[in-house]
Amino acid sequence: MDGVEKRLTRIFRKDQKTVIVPMDHGATLGPVEGLHDMNRTVGELLKANVDAFVIHKGIARTVDTGSAGLIVHLSASTKHSPDTNRKVRVCSVLEALRLGADAVSVHINVGAPFEAEMLTKLGNVADECHSYVLPLLAMMYPRGPSIQNEHDRDVVAHAARLGAELGADIVKTNYTGDIESFKQVVASCPVPLIIAGGPKAKTDHDILQMVYEANLAGCAGISIGRNVFQHKAPGNMARALITIVHEGATVDQAFRLVSEGE
Repeated sequence: MDGVEKRLTRIFRKDQKTVIVPMDHGATLGPVEGLHDMNRTVGELLKANVDAFVIHKGIARTVDTGSAGLIVHLSASTKHSPDTNRKVRVCSVLEALRLGADAVSVHINVGAPFEAEMLTKLGNVADECHSYVLPLLAMMYPRGPSIQNEHDRDVVAHAARLGAELGADIVKTNYTGDIESFKQVVASCPVPLIIAGGPKAKTDHDILQMVYEANLAGCAGISIGRNVFQHKAPGNMARALITIVHEGATVDQAFRLVSEGE
């Protein structure tokens, strides 16, 4: 087992699946609901036994992620930018290592006007990660004027494959909306593929159903933020998602966990 594989065991369980909660949204959106008291929210999610967190370097210095994997995010933009899809690099791989990172992540918007700049960043970060034996999570989203449907099978498959082609050890992308089309995306990506949660879902059932279907399609797990940390019971939602991903629970079984204690 090499160094990358050893670090990945901090993020993936023995079933080779993972439940990650990204909490890097404070840079993009500000201190939105669920992120005001990071220590409290992280503590609640640690009790639920999530596998890893994605956070920025400043938060990594002040928040204890306990036994969960630490993924330091290297990309940022804000909602106030004239081009929110232009993600720039704000942290080095070496700084992430100093903070005790088990992996780093970068955000790439495929099809955006500054795609070339972001792909250059991805390639450079992948090289640095290889030198330091550190896993790289590439968040590959089809976004931009040329993208008609961010959940289209072909564009999602292209974005996912692009991340793997340029050196990512894990790729995060959109769910395509149905099991059969997402099976094809999973099959065409040679590294573990996980799904994003997207904007806050209308109902708990919607997010559980998406995760259930993606799990059946063969994805390696999830990286879901707002639908967890902005939930009225974040720990319950995290537990529900964990039972689907790691235990193969049905949507109804998971939903009962969400409702516990309400």
